[in-house]
Amino acid sequence: MPSAESALVEVHELEQSRHLPGDLAMWCFILAELLAFLLLLGSMAFARGHWSEMFSAGIATLHPEAGLVNTLILLTGSYFAANAVKRAAAGDHGALSRGFVLAAICGLAYVAIKVSEYAILFGAGYNLRTDTFYFFYFFTTFFHMAHVLIGMAILLVVAQRCRAGHYADQEKVRMAGESAASYWHMVDLVWLVLFPLLYVLP
Repeated sequence: MPSAESALVEVHELEQSRHLPGDLAMWCFILAELLAFLLLLGSMAFARGHWSEMFSAGIATLHPEAGLVNTLILLTGSYFAANAVKRAAAGDHGALSRGFVLAAICGLAYVAIKVSEYAILFGAGYNLRTDTFYFFYFFTTFFHMAHVLIGMAILLVVAQRCRAGHYADQEKVRMAGESAASYWHMVDLVWLVLFPLLYVLP
């Protein structure tokens, strides 16, 4: 029969496993960002319902291979970030810095591919003023890319501060790491919604 002490340990471990990852302020920020994306996607869905042929014609001019590669890149970045947080929780703070830098590099690769896509589309004569589809495509993907850049900055700042020893104890390392990774996962999640909407669905 388990002792009272072991039962208390199990309860504590259960409470730890249920904690909200990261800082509450970061989650308020994430929820506000998700609300902004929700409003934008709702507007795009409304426009798509009214100009379905225009959207289908616009999607046909995009590059789904680039979108797929960017999806894989962001998923890889999320893996690096999640693995870094997991290893940091086990005491390997150096892994947090390395993993976050690798995730930021994935973000940089995403941005490079996205900018290349923009250059091709601009070269073909498409821009924000072409029609409603291209307005939503450029505005939505640029808005998302801006969040990728913000996520990269957060990851790199946390990585640098961790490497420099600015976090005094394990709890602060955990909070900083989980907060940064949670924001990065939000950016990834939004792209997983955008990719099929903009590249796959006719």
